[in-house]
Amino acid sequence: MNLCLDIGNTRAKIGLFDGPQLQQFWSIPRAEIMEFPRTLTNHSIKNVILSTVAQDVGNEISQIWRDPVNFIELNEKTALPIQNTYRTPKTLGKDRIAAVVGATLVGPANNKLIIDAGTCITFEVLEDNRIYHGGNISPGIQMRLQAMHHFTARLPDLSTGATESIIGYDTPSAMRNGAQWGTIREIEATIDHFGRQFDPLTVILTGGDANFLAEKMKRKIFVHQHLVLLGLNKILDYNVE
Repeated sequence: MNLCLDIGNTRAKIGLFDGPQLQQFWSIPRAEIMEFPRTLTNHSIKNVILSTVAQDVGNEISQIWRDPVNFIELNEKTALPIQNTYRTPKTLGKDRIAAVVGATLVGPANNKLIIDAGTCITFEVLEDNRIYHGGNISPGIQMRLQAMHHFTARLPDLSTGATESIIGYDTPSAMRNGAQWGTIREIEATIDHFGRQFDPLTVILTGGDANFLAEKMKRKIFVHQHLVLLGLNKILDYNVE
């Protein structure tokens, strides 16, 4: 079985795969990652891949899964099953490239726009399901709300939430509408722009705000919450086969 670890700043997302199928999923605080192997005592792990934003985690985790396990830490030198034309691969977020690889397994094998709606929103362009051109990064919904609070004197600190009207009727609804509908319109405009350049275009949405955004947009969009883990599993298979 394959074990895929995606370690972020605060949480770790972990997937256990049998072939291409995700068998189990965990989301745990990052601080608990070193205790996690106890959870897997009943599983036969053959291959492990790690994607992490932290500089100090890789060596510790590699010590846990030693031979005969194949251990790979994803970096700019890792072989990929797609062509990467990004000019600075060393600065490319590992979760970004993993999501793009995961997208090759979702929907038809044509041009794709992969949108990861989390703390930031990333837009990734994949041509012909095999050539990665790069993409754009934008503030996520919560980041927009926090910025309005932080950079002004009186606007409140808010979380996302529903409003009764697209016209703000008080300060919280005005802020939420601006952040949420502004994000939606930005995504729709981006889809339209790349749709003209890469036709046909399949749109895949992932990340913490994916379901919220998909419900607001009247478009055919694939939503896949485990796209990064799916991509890590494919990269792992590509390197150990």
